[in-house]
Amino acid sequence: MKKKILSTLMVMACLTVTAQVKVWSLPEKDAPYRSDAYEVSVRAEGDTEWKQVEVLRCDVDLKRVQQAAFAEFDMQGKAYVRVKSKKCKVENIIVRPSSRSITPKRIDDETIEIILDKPEYLSVEFDGDRTHNLHIFANPMLDEHHTPDEPRAINWTALNSQDVFVKDASMIYFGPGVHKPKDLPSEEIKIPSNCTVYLAPGAVVKARLIVDRAENVRIIGRGILDHPLRGIEITYSKNVLVDGITVLNPAHYTVYGGQSEDITLRHIKTFSCRSWSDGFDLMCCRHVRIEDCFLRTSDDCIALYNHRWWYWGGTEDVEVTRCTMWPDVAHPVNIGSHGDDRSETGETLQNVRIHDCDIVYSRTDAALKFSCGDKNWVRDVRFTDIRLEGLEETALFGIAVVFGSKYNRAPGNGIDDITFENICVTNDTTQLRPSFISDYDATHRVGDRISFKNVTVNGETWNPTKEIKRQ
Repeated sequence: MKKKILSTLMVMACLTVTAQVKVWSLPEKDAPYRSDAYEVSVRAEGDTEWKQVEVLRCDVDLKRVQQAAFAEFDMQGKAYVRVKSKKCKVENIIVRPSSRSITPKRIDDETIEIILDKPEYLSVEFDGDRTHNLHIFANPMLDEHHTPDEPRAINWTALNSQDVFVKDASMIYFGPGVHKPKDLPSEEIKIPSNCTVYLAPGAVVKARLIVDRAENVRIIGRGILDHPLRGIEITYSKNVLVDGITVLNPAHYTVYGGQSEDITLRHIKTFSCRSWSDGFDLMCCRHVRIEDCFLRTSDDCIALYNHRWWYWGGTEDVEVTRCTMWPDVAHPVNIGSHGDDRSETGETLQNVRIHDCDIVYSRTDAALKFSCGDKNWVRDVRFTDIRLEGLEETALFGIAVVFGSKYNRAPGNGIDDITFENICVTNDTTQLRPSFISDYDATHRVGDRISFKNVTVNGETWNPTKEIKRQ
């Protein structure tokens, strides 16, 4: 019996996770990126030492661009985070998403403390100010590290590094500090097949990364892509992973996908404040996984389309899970706007699963939006376990077959087999517009298999028969 108990205790000890945190910073010469609005420190459970977390600037809000801030670190186990506001006193503090049920502890007139049991991406808002707020990005521990002297690696910080590109490079390494292409057109870096791009903690890359007609590509680390034309382009490619990086204010999309498959987007954080600065826009992509991302964008957070520009073939098998979406303008999720209007039968967008996600703000026609144009068929889409808050003059659901002169050359063919289940809304009801289902005409319409299961608004059951306008 004693041996059995001892064996059990040894197994439990092996399973115990040692709490730890890791922080990093930019080199001192890169001070313009830093924010002076907050001071942030963190310590792991069991530690007595507080570690300073660098606070950086980010621009938000399309209508009137404002300067918010973010602080990023890695954690394992329980962590304590202290935030000191250098602009206002600590009074009414909200930590969102509200679903996390995090109540900050007041330390003094300027400082609060929050406790994290696991990695989280959060917004800390003082006195309801959402445009000068602090974003806390507590990542899981980075479990993969690289050095610039690995075989077939390109060290971007080395002398004449941009003259040593080789066709079979297995790694492009960006170390701490700011990097900008010197001779490359359009400030873009093309990634070959079978290559890992590593943005080390503290790295800032002022370029867009292009994965075109390539496969087995990974873009990983804790670095930043700063003000690129687009963050990452994935076109005609297969088996691409983007994990852990932050994208600041792209002129266009954060991730732009065209006619590609087997894409994984994980632990990406992004901010944008320009027109057309969507988060993830995917056109004719298949087998896509989007996990644990934070998107604060000035346009749609996630848009799923069929044909557009040079991409054909329809969209299929997309899963979005555990993401936080915050579009300062436009939709958290927008599905179906573009397709192949020249096709006799149209393209199909199908098998989409969006679940366990938080929408913390939206001001548009509908938060969860289907806009089916260009002969598209949209089928088999499931929204489950979605939490919404902070909606302003916005409908919850918008399902429409359209022929918009700005974006379409033909109406959509139809929408059918759509499910909304376990949708929890916490919001001022005066800010909720009527949800709508809209046909284009008798032959281009929304089908009958549209279901709403367990939708609640402020704890009350939402009645689709009463609340939805059929147009």
